[in-house]
Parts: sequence; structure tokens; C-alpha cells
Amino acid sequence: MEIVTTGLAGTMESSDIMVTVSKPTGEGITIELTSSVSKQFGKQIRGVIRECAQKLGVTAADISAVDQGALDCVIKARVKTAIYRACLSTDYRWEV
Repeated sequence: MEIVTTGLAGTMESSDIMVTVSKPTGEGITIELTSSVSKQFGKQIRGVIRECAQKLGVTAADISAVDQGALDCVIKARVKTAIYRACLSTDYRWEV
């Protein structure tokens, strides 16, 4: 999937995550994470974000995430939604 615009998903509410996916400024997938639990779970959160993007076929994107204590299932849902919006895609594959 190719990123053509900026896609947003999520809220700043507790137990949620705000994910922004935009056109890459460099090569590959870059992830910027802001989280109060980054020291404990930052590696896991980044891994979930990267895995979701790769499973959807994204090879280059800038992804920004502001975490408010979201579970992995919420992170996956937000990342997928933001990517579909950034690709202007309606070919949803939610089972990925």
C-alpha cells in the first residue's frame, strides 16, 4: 500500500492511542512514540505498529503515535484504520 495523504485514527482518551500516518520523509517505516509507559512497553508498542504496517504492505511511512495506555488490540485497530485512511483505500482487510 502506498501512503498518499495523512491518515489519523484514535483519540487522546485513557486506554486509547492516537495514530498519525503520513508520507515518508526518508526510507522505510519510521515510528515516533509518545507514551508515559514507553520505558516499560515502548519496544512492544513499536513492534505492534511496525508489524501491522508491514502486514498491510506498507514499506515506507512516517508513523506518529501518542499512547494513553492502549492494549495491543486497540493499537492494531488504530494503526490499520490510519493506514487505510492515508492510502485512501476502501479495500479493507481487517483479519490481517
